[in-house]
Amino acid sequence: SGFFPPEMMQQQQPYMGQIYQPTQAYTPTSAQSFYGSNFEDEPPLLEELGINFDHIWQKTLTVLHPLKVADGSIMNETDLAGPMVFCLAFGATLLLAGKIQFGYVYGISAIGCLGMFCLLNLMSMTGVSFGCVASVLGYCLLPMILLSTFAVVFSLQGMMGIILTAGIIGWCSFSASKIFISALAMEGQQLLVAYPCALLYGVFALISVF
Repeated sequence: SGFFPPEMMQQQQPYMGQIYQPTQAYTPTSAQSFYGSNFEDEPPLLEELGINFDHIWQKTLTVLHPLKVADGSIMNETDLAGPMVFCLAFGATLLLAGKIQFGYVYGISAIGCLGMFCLLNLMSMTGVSFGCVASVLGYCLLPMILLSTFAVVFSLQGMMGIILTAGIIGWCSFSASKIFISALAMEGQQLLVAYPCALLYGVFALISVF
């Protein structure tokens, strides 16, 4: 017979009829263990998006009641849901008076927020975020909506209109400065903060009057 290599002469293992089955390396986890012990422990969707209706209501009451003490922990949040609604409402009331000024409203708001952001970071020791500045200035726009609503029915170019406009500007600037000094611990500097706020809201008042 011919020559066979020694490895071919080894006796082969008999086939026992078993198929090789790999060990299970991955143990699937249930959805309950992956997302937590209970689905009820998950926070609401609006809270994950940063929309808290209780805080929105408290900020609105703080603006509507100028003498109310502002809660600095709540006012220091970057909540933009309320300001966006108030800007839309302000533009809508101007539209009812025949003034299509949505671009001016958002443009002046952006420039005003940027200016107040730079100014407050220079004045305060702790610093402030741009979102917080935009949130406070947006909430304090609420009295200006009342002025633009009044301008739909009556003219604001008389003496009563001037007095009402000046009162609304003072209301907005006082509320904004009160919130800023409470959130940033700037006691004794309310008048310094209220002056640039009055300039910003004065521009919105001019849009409402003219």
